[in-house]
Amino acid sequence: MRTTTRLRRALITVTATAAVVLTATVSAVAVPLSGTAAAPHATARSLSALHPVVELAAERLATADLVAAAKWGTDSPIDDPAREQQVLDNVAAQAQQLGADPDEIRVIFRDQIEANKIVQRGLFQRWSDHPDEAPTTKPDLSVVRQEINRVTGALVEALATAADDRGAATCRPELLLAALQVRHEDHLDALHTRALARALRSVCGS
Repeated sequence: MRTTTRLRRALITVTATAAVVLTATVSAVAVPLSGTAAAPHATARSLSALHPVVELAAERLATADLVAAAKWGTDSPIDDPAREQQVLDNVAAQAQQLGADPDEIRVIFRDQIEANKIVQRGLFQRWSDHPDEAPTTKPDLSVVRQEINRVTGALVEALATAADDRGAATCRPELLLAALQVRHEDHLDALHTRALARALRSVCGS
């Protein structure tokens, strides 16, 4: 009986936490963050293995700004099917070496790629509407891709390490909490918050 009561209380706590975090995350998408934004109530760093997954997904998204700057004003398209396929094949091979499900990792990284393109398209639109905000220098795309590859490899490892957490019933509320913490820590604006939500869509599976 005591075990049943503890389990019921745990589920109530998890559900309540998920509701609070979801509300805060949706609000964050609607309102861009400022450098002086108030800290959220949940400021304690999560001990979940999902936190590094979210941190690395956000770090990978940050490279989208550099990719966009490198492509801006050139003929290089945002969509790059050949490059995308190469990334998916590489992460699947790495996942297999780590004992993770390669098909599952492919799905998660398809989300990473789409999230990256959300940022690129958003920045292109911003720079078109406000030319004075457009980048005046172009990063070396080959160097940027080296950084993307580094973060990608670390993210595959984090996903493999968090396999049990990603399959647990508490995955979604824990992932939402970690996303809120990372959004605050990295001062993500509305565009990058929306992209991060897209990047994390399949982390907990279907």
